[in-house]
Amino acid sequence: MDPIVMAAGTALVGAMATDGWQQARAGAVTLWRRVHPERVAAVEAELEEVRGEVLAARQASDHKAEDGLAEEWRRKLARLVTANPTLGAEIQQVLDQVWLPLLPEADQARVQRITMNATASGHGRVYQAGRDQTINEQ
Repeated sequence: MDPIVMAAGTALVGAMATDGWQQARAGAVTLWRRVHPERVAAVEAELEEVRGEVLAARQASDHKAEDGLAEEWRRKLARLVTANPTLGAEIQQVLDQVWLPLLPEADQARVQRITMNATASGHGRVYQAGRDQTINEQ
């Protein structure tokens, strides 16, 4: 799955639990309006419903339920990109300008994308880590 879509789905669900959730909802609706304007009312209703689920999951400290909701929205966003491949730039814009700023700093760090590429040839080695890494060579 596209890293932008993954980050966006996580950020959208996280932003639903904030006081700025109406802004988060508006950002999502803007994306649907571009690709499937006939589905906007249904998406608005679903966002309202999911917000209640996110708040309940947070209240119960149910991270698994919240992660499941984020995965669901990642899939929905991925389908939007499949329907309109140029939408990736707009998702990035909504992510950066709307959803991420609504999140507390700890949640922003959790949403960050990491893209790593490496090439090794011959007998070369490549070590990559998104955080800590320990290498013990004998």
